[in-house]
Amino acid sequence: MGLKPMAAAGMFLERTYASFDGLQLYVRDYPGPREAKVTVICIPGLTRNSRDFDELAPHLALKYRVLCVDLRGRGKSQYAPDPMTYQPPTYVRDMMALLKAFSLNRVVLVGTSLGGIISTVLGAVMPTKVLGIVMNDIGPEIDATGLTRIAAFVARGYSGPTWDAAAEALLQVDGKIYPDYTHADWLKMARRRFIEQPDGSIKNDYDLNLAKPFGNAAQAGSAATSLWPYFLRLTGIPVLAMRGAISDVLSPETFAKMKQRMPHIEPYTVPNRGHTPYLDEPTALAAVDDFLARLPSRLSAGQWLGRAARQAEFLVRLKLGALPT
Repeated sequence: MGLKPMAAAGMFLERTYASFDGLQLYVRDYPGPREAKVTVICIPGLTRNSRDFDELAPHLALKYRVLCVDLRGRGKSQYAPDPMTYQPPTYVRDMMALLKAFSLNRVVLVGTSLGGIISTVLGAVMPTKVLGIVMNDIGPEIDATGLTRIAAFVARGYSGPTWDAAAEALLQVDGKIYPDYTHADWLKMARRRFIEQPDGSIKNDYDLNLAKPFGNAAQAGSAATSLWPYFLRLTGIPVLAMRGAISDVLSPETFAKMKQRMPHIEPYTVPNRGHTPYLDEPTALAAVDDFLARLPSRLSAGQWLGRAARQAEFLVRLKLGALPT
């Protein structure tokens, strides 16, 4: 596909790749400088898309190659004929297909919410490929309050007459999450989340069938995602764990427990944000920049062999169908 301009940030390529089950999945590819040795992959949340990283991606592309994905059923990626594939086991396989299609052997993962779950599992099962992970407002346990709130709006979606109306609707739903946002900020968020129809109306930019497997999990009271076994396998991978200070998804208790059980992770709290920070906040950008700058560009021989052994062991035991949903 062709190049698309980004204000003051060069260009990104629009690319696609095939999933394991034949869907065409969309990727924004910010090439970065020629000397860039690291590729950063940005993975959005449940109903979000690659536009979530409209500010983070061009910023990071000053130093790194950056790929921003639309998960299946979102944005410009194809919708899945079977809605029950809208679950983490499938997303992990899709990301494995991306790594193969783009011949990527050294990546940093930036995962927001669901994207953080995907990043955690990828780091656990493919530690030789993952140099580091930024987990944005997600942990091994999900607070029931946030899960219930998210489940309520996923199936409902949005449809409205104008962009201004869409911005106002977001303010009504998410005003407590971004308490300092202006109308311009809400309008920018609306253009990230929604899409304009040929008749000028505005609607959600994801398959409403996403709610089918998600709703089943929520109704069953599945506030915990069974991510602890995967999270605890990230012992050799640097992790920046970010939390919105007023998040209702990643509780302070879980955040503290993550650091207690995995002392090497770097916790960072984004002030005045709920679920989730957009990572365009100046303090959040600075934290991500600092984390990436300190990552090793390559592993030592001993680290590499250790990760390779863990990967081989875990892949032998792994059954993708048993991944947390």
